Amino acid sequence: MTSGEPIQATKTRSTFRLRCSVSAIIRATPERIWSLLTTPEDMCRWNSTLTSIEGSIAFGGTMKMRVPEAPGRTFVIKVARFVPPTEMVWANGHRLFFLGERTYRPGPTGTPGETRFQMAEEFSGPLLPLIAGHLPDFGPIFERYAADLRVEAER
Repeated sequence: MTSGEPIQATKTRSTFRLRCSVSAIIRATPERIWSLLTTPEDMCRWNSTLTSIEGSIAFGGTMKMRVPEAPGRTFVIKVARFVPPTEMVWANGHRLFFLGERTYRPGPTGTPGETRFQMAEEFSGPLLPLIAGHLPDFGPIFERYAADLRVEAER
């Protein structure tokens, strides 16, 4: 995959696990992408999958965000892992019941000035079978997110 090629999300599902992931080659450094992923005050400008976001994007930080697919609903997300500029994990929920974890990984491709951006969200827990039908199709959302990120990072 090279920058400009179509971005395709992949999805897998079992009874107690649902996962969606996307990968894109972006002509920008991992540091440039990391900066975009961790600057909430500018995210809504370039990210069409986000309506609003406030809070701290740092280890242990909490954010409140709204998305177009769930108007009127606010999601509270905790930054569970923060390893600049290679990995960040956002978590929502509780591992014993229902947990959503989104992982961001920008990393070098071996070509100078080029980064492979990977994002995955995994939902798990015994309540997943009850909740899964209320979740949106994350495939198109993830593809749009990666495309938005690519456009902004390459600008």
